[in-house]
Amino acid sequence: MRSTDIQHHPKTVTFTPRNLLAAALLLIGVAVAYSPTLAPELWGQVAPAATERTYIADLDYWQRTDREVAVRAAARFDLNADLADVPLVLGDWRGEEVPETNQEVMILLNPEQYIQRLYRDSAGHYMWLTMIGGRSSQPFHAPDICYDVDGWQYNLSSRAIPLAEGGEIHGLWMEAHKRFPGEETDTEHIVFYFYLFPNRARELKDGIVLFKLTSGRYGTLEETLAYHADFVQQLFLHASKPGN
Repeated sequence: MRSTDIQHHPKTVTFTPRNLLAAALLLIGVAVAYSPTLAPELWGQVAPAATERTYIADLDYWQRTDREVAVRAAARFDLNADLADVPLVLGDWRGEEVPETNQEVMILLNPEQYIQRLYRDSAGHYMWLTMIGGRSSQPFHAPDICYDVDGWQYNLSSRAIPLAEGGEIHGLWMEAHKRFPGEETDTEHIVFYFYLFPNRARELKDGIVLFKLTSGRYGTLEETLAYHADFVQQLFLHASKPGN
């Protein structure tokens, strides 16, 4: 730097236009280096939201299936986070916590995390969200087994839900019905569920989360499953084959 660029004074430093330009460029460089959201935009890229994470989703927790996908989620679904932080407001759905009061269930499953919520949309449709997390196989019992033991009749199949930003997430859906004593018609449940893993290694020590939706029947089966799809699409954004 030449001596004419800065004039020294006991308490004052005077900057020329050339120095001010250099300082401005330095500040921009610092902002790019330390701002995770600003830097990619300056380079023509958009950084993902801080809450977004990528997980492995599959129909089963104990063996890999050909429906396994890597899915980008709008919330945290790993046991290093609190599953209670999954939003209570999801599009048109508004949720409330409904703690499990059956202590036998908690003793049987012994989950690391257990979240049970009731969501409703503006038309009054309800959707139960259950999330069970653990680092052993004990908390995970396929829902169809529980319905079978409790005397429900059901049909079980798989279904893919397309996601807004591409790809689709697969889950098992169950159409179950049971006639309870004193009732003239069957009670019907529509269930959709899948498992989430923090990485493709899928080791128990890293944790597993069961994501399950349960509702009544609203019109046809296809119309009911459309409500399930809308709920899933609020939380899961994009899916692809792992490694793609």
